Amino acid sequence: MSHVPPPSSSAEPPTGPAVLDAQALGRLRELDPDGRAGILQRVLRTFDSSLQRLMLQFETARDPQDLAVLRYVAHTVRSSSASLGALDLSQCCLEVETRIREGRTDDLAPALQAMSEESTRAAAAVRAMLAAPGKPE
Repeated sequence: MSHVPPPSSSAEPPTGPAVLDAQALGRLRELDPDGRAGILQRVLRTFDSSLQRLMLQFETARDPQDLAVLRYVAHTVRSSSASLGALDLSQCCLEVETRIREGRTDDLAPALQAMSEESTRAAAAVRAMLAAPGKPE
């Protein structure tokens, strides 16, 4: 089973395509242009904390396939990840949520695995932003 790892000073930022959408982050920065209120940093911390809690619920519900919990987590993470710009995670969550809602759960494991892996990538990207000097504001 995979879960969102705790913050680590040795964790390397994700490589490859951007995990967090620059436009979504830009919209958050516009809410606090000079950074004095620390809005982006607070949003990132809240997302990280929430994602850890929700993905723990997800992993606990994954093996017995507690569909109600899996759908709840997918729905909740989908919304918050889209707002933050973790669009791939949001899309994975949408897939899980839709399949459960439509009763297409016979081969749900690959979609659950994709959601788990993408949540780990999103968490690493958020933590990298929080740890970067002079960032995220």
